[in-house]
Amino acid sequence: MTPRRALLAAPALLAPSATPGPARAQEAFPSRPIALASGYAPGGVTDVTARAVAERMARELGQPVVVENRVGAATAVANTYVAQARPDGYTILAGTSTLAINPALQPNLTPREPMRELAPVGMMFRSAFALHVHPSLPVRTTAEFIAYCKANPGKVNFGSSGTGAVNHLAQALLASRAGLDVVHIPFRGGTPALIELRAGRIHAMFQALLEALPTLREGQTRGLAISSKERNALVPDLPPVADTVPGFEAVFWQGVFAPAGTPQPVMDKLGAALRVSTDDPMLRSRMAEQGVELVTGDAAHLRDHLARETTLWGDLIRDAHIRPE
Repeated sequence: MTPRRALLAAPALLAPSATPGPARAQEAFPSRPIALASGYAPGGVTDVTARAVAERMARELGQPVVVENRVGAATAVANTYVAQARPDGYTILAGTSTLAINPALQPNLTPREPMRELAPVGMMFRSAFALHVHPSLPVRTTAEFIAYCKANPGKVNFGSSGTGAVNHLAQALLASRAGLDVVHIPFRGGTPALIELRAGRIHAMFQALLEALPTLREGQTRGLAISSKERNALVPDLPPVADTVPGFEAVFWQGVFAPAGTPQPVMDKLGAALRVSTDDPMLRSRMAEQGVELVTGDAAHLRDHLARETTLWGDLIRDAHIRPE
């Protein structure tokens, strides 16, 4: 080959092939730890359950799922943090009943439209409340309690862990459905309310099952019913309120959400890991001992559940003129 021909051939030798090679593979999800934001302080049942499920999800995903407690503003701090996060699946939310309650109770809190600003991944758990009363009340069933309240309008004090808490809304729902005139007394948490109930300074309350169990077993309070539609193995003798008030149900729940716009393949992978976790028999048994029912439900299930609860609690809050403390 002459020097001139060699010079002309050189660019062809250096140029890339006309036929494109395979595109560089996209980074597999997940390739680093995932943050699961929670609006609750460490140590409570909500936090403990979130951590247990996160640990199980991590085994499925091959990366740590780290719970970050971002407490404040009725969980709005955590909710907003995730709603505004980059939609890549690495920041997700352990969202609860407050997503259905806040828009009507405190419309100034963000996200104002959880159904639009967050993408549901799947259900995590639900936890029922025990309806219990001070033993001085001459009632042993929900029907007798309703009759007693009607015979004593404005005289039965109903405690709660705070205005707008699910156990307060359970009381308001019962009052609405049964036509009761009772007095709501909010406390800053379930423990102060329980102390007053045991002392007889309030008459009744819906209380998280795990908190109510010791006093029920010791006879310091009397259990009447459970707020879920089904009985609970921890208190098998307590019938559902719905047996007396058809359709009644008021439970605290938690599900996993991602920022709106998260790619569907990422959502699918998170959802699959969550379903395996909530289906785990050992984890289900462990959580059941704490009054928590792990729930396996996909994104559509959680979306429908949030929509129903937003309507239920929104209508009740407006009709009962419930305002934050």
